[in-house]
Order: sequence, then C-alpha cells, then structure tokens
Amino acid sequence: MATKESSSASPNETKIKGVLTHGGRYVQYNVYGNLFEVSSKYVPPIRPIGRGAYGIVCAAVNSDTHEEVAIKKIGNAFDNRIDAKRTLREIKLLRHMDHENVIAIKDIIRPPKKETFNDVYIVYELMDTDLHQIIRSDQQLTDDHCQYFLYQLLRGLKYVHSANVLHRDLKPSNLLLNSNCDLKIGDFGLARTTSEADFMTEYVVTRWYRAPELLLNCSEYTAAIDIWSVGCILGEIMTREPLFPGKDYVHQLRLILELIGSPDDASLGFLER
Repeated sequence: MATKESSSASPNETKIKGVLTHGGRYVQYNVYGNLFEVSSKYVPPIRPIGRGAYGIVCAAVNSDTHEEVAIKKIGNAFDNRIDAKRTLREIKLLRHMDHENVIAIKDIIRPPKKETFNDVYIVYELMDTDLHQIIRSDQQLTDDHCQYFLYQLLRGLKYVHSANVLHRDLKPSNLLLNSNCDLKIGDFGLARTTSEADFMTEYVVTRWYRAPELLLNCSEYTAAIDIWSVGCILGEIMTREPLFPGKDYVHQLRLILELIGSPDDASLGFLER
C-alpha cells in the first residue's frame, strides 16, 4: 500500500529472500539496505513496492489466509512524538472501521522482543496503486471512471463522517486503487473524532486541497473541509492537473478567489475583527 509521498518501486522488482530468526518465528530481510523483520506466517519471498518519509512497504502472502497483503514498516516509530501519535491514531481508528471504501488493517506484527521494540509493522490489504499515480499516468480516464471514483470516495467518506471522524488529509495519493478501479480511502494519520477538544489546533490537509476556512485559521470547522478536498480531487481527475496549485497560502487563497469569487460577509463571520 503505497501512500502519500511514497516512491513506488516497480511491480517487477526482484523478490527478496529472507533468513529465519527467533526459532523460525520471524524472517529477516534486507530491503533497500534496511532491516525488515516480520512474522514467518508472511511467507518469503517478499516484494518491495514503495518507500518514502513514512517508511518501507513490501508485498507478501499471509500463509494462514493465502491473501496478498502490504506490510508497512515505520522505523524508529517512537523517536518523534508527533509521528508516533500519528501512527497510533491511524491504528486506533482503522481497527474500528469496516467499509469496502476504507483501507483495512489486517494485522499488527508484534516485535520478537519487547526490549527491542523500536519499529512498527502494520499489515494492510494490498492495493495496486493510488489515484495520484493514475492521474499522472497516460491511462485514459473516461466519464465513467470519474463518476465511479467520485461515487466510491463519497461513499467511503459518508461512512467515515457517520463515525464522527474527519479525515483531514484527503488528496489523490491517499486514495488507493486496484485493477478493478475499486477505491479505498487511506492514511488516517491526521484524522480526528469530532469529540476531541484540541483537534482544531493542528496543521491539517495538504495545501492544494485545503478549504478556505483552514487557510484563514478558522478555530472551528466541520466535515465540510473534507468535502472541499473532494471537490479539488474531482477537478484534478477531470483536468489531470491540480485545481489550486498554490505556492504558499496567500497564493492558494488568490487562486481560489480567482475561480469562485470573493465570499460575502456572512461567510467570513468567523474571522476576528
């Protein structure tokens, strides 16, 4: 499951053989020069499919279910408090969600020893690519494609919002796809429940998909910020270019105003005078 800021590897990349450790309970691999150690039920060989700031992702097969999965390694997961909270938040939320348009966590691989618990391995269902890669490719997208992607995105988002959760980081690279054009919303690291008292204070949403109220530092916002992101994504699917590719937040606001005009006073009521 290649997510945001990932650098996907070729699907045909050489599979990597591993070495059994800890009495055969785990297998160690050398992936891009990094240790990758997982439960032996994920049968070797594994196949690297992505890497980025978040870590490394490999495809494997669960020998118990014969299901292909994606295993994401988050190295030194507890060194940075913000990153650790983001990882924990995604795990906590996705473990309680069950919808065909939301990515599923299949397993959390326990470390061989508690004393050396530094890395987190999360097992997801395996997807082929993400919407960002499709938009940037030469793949033709028909009206049927656009409608089907939008339908699935809104369907999944309706489920997320019904659980009183705001995703807060919707963008093409967080929308995962397979060869059947099935779409799943991924990367819940910035998501929040609407009951959290401090959830309005953190940086949210990549700039190009950020709603005006966030650009203007609104202290309170609603699920509408996710719907704005959906509109930006739809525009990008149809034109194959970002709708509002702002260079900074002032430029971002200027691009929005040039397209949709200036808001009325009632819409700006949240701003402090």
